[in-house]
This record gives sequence, structure tokens and C-alpha cells, in this order.
Amino acid sequence: MHYLMEHIDRYLMACRELTAFCAQNGWIDNKTLDYEILEQNDRYVLAFVQFDEILMEGGGSIASRIPHQGRLRLTLDRYGQVARTELL
Repeated sequence: MHYLMEHIDRYLMACRELTAFCAQNGWIDNKTLDYEILEQNDRYVLAFVQFDEILMEGGGSIASRIPHQGRLRLTLDRYGQVARTELL
């Protein structure tokens, strides 16, 4: 279980699918990225994910942060690695 959590942590930090939750073409603040496993078996993990979307001003400073949340199904391969992500 601990190994799976570490793998999911690393995976979500680089997961491009999470940008589908972003509303205004900002980017994900990885420092705020958090998740909770709702369900798990040998084939998939259902997770509830939360993070802040960062929006920038023209001068390069942060204009605002928008909180987002959503559910994901992380399909696992036979080695327990994430093979595919679906937004739910």
C-alpha cells in the first residue's frame, strides 16, 4: 500500500489529465495537490483529488488561485503502476 501511495503521488505531480479540471488555462500548484483514495482493488484506484489552479497577471505575478476538485479512476497495470487515467 505504501509503495502504491508513493507511486500515485509521483504520478499525479506529472499527470496532464488533471488540467482538464482547470477552468481558466492556469496551471496546477503542486504544493496544494492532495488526494484521498475512495476505493481500491488490483485493477484500479478511485481517488478524490484537490488542488489550486494558479492564474498569472501580465507582469508575471500571481493574479489569483482557484480551488478545484474532482474524481479520477487510475487503472493499474499488472505491476501496480498507473497505466491510464479517467476523469469521473
